[in-house]
Amino acid sequence: MAASDVPMSPELEQVDGEIQDIFRALQNGFQKIDKIKDSNRQSKQLEELTGKMRECKRLIKEFDRVLKVEEKKSTSEVNKQLNDKKQFMIKELNSYVTLRKTYQSSLGNKRIELFDTGNDDQLAGVNVQMASEMSNQQLIDSGMKQMDETDQALERSKMVVKQTVEVGAQTAATLTQQTDQIKRIGNELDSVHFSLKKASQMVKEIGRQVATDKCIMAFLFLIVCGVIAIIVVKVVNPHNKNIPDIPGLAPPAQNRKLLSIEAYRML
Repeated sequence: MAASDVPMSPELEQVDGEIQDIFRALQNGFQKIDKIKDSNRQSKQLEELTGKMRECKRLIKEFDRVLKVEEKKSTSEVNKQLNDKKQFMIKELNSYVTLRKTYQSSLGNKRIELFDTGNDDQLAGVNVQMASEMSNQQLIDSGMKQMDETDQALERSKMVVKQTVEVGAQTAATLTQQTDQIKRIGNELDSVHFSLKKASQMVKEIGRQVATDKCIMAFLFLIVCGVIAIIVVKVVNPHNKNIPDIPGLAPPAQNRKLLSIEAYRML
């Protein structure tokens, strides 16, 4: 990924340029090793390349630091491209680290771990001593040390397994309790559903009764209104033969003429 592909600040461009120069130097350096026949010169060349790898690692960390500082100033797309570029740098450097280890294994020289996943400890050299150069006591001591380290690793593994089993048992107990609780909740929901269904039926019955009562009341009201209307019409127009007499209601009194005083005297 070239520097021109992603927009970068001047500081990031400078760091990126230095990293790219080191990558070119590493590529040329490993090509030269194949042409060197002397093992001592090859070891010296590997040491120089290891120093360049250390410097490259430092520059990648510097690139990441500047990237985090300028992260808020750039868009999410640019930040993603810059992070991808950083990951590409790390992968390329790790490829050279793997290549260096291959050459060191063939030369039998010291091994230097450059990258440790999730760890930023300083680089350290470890001298590798051939078994043929060690005495019997040294071999015994080395074997006993490795056995002790293996026993300690086994004890740690047992502790981890024991803790895992305990956590699993606790998780199983919690799941059992939660399952019982879910079952109880299900039963309660069934009871609530049954109660709601029964209440709904009762409401429907009450609604039907209320509707029947309303119909009856309306019918009675109409009857009363009709009776009142007949009475009013009968009182207003008593001679109307089209209106039948109402049972229980006395017919209107006929018009009576009052006797005059003279007629009374004549009697």
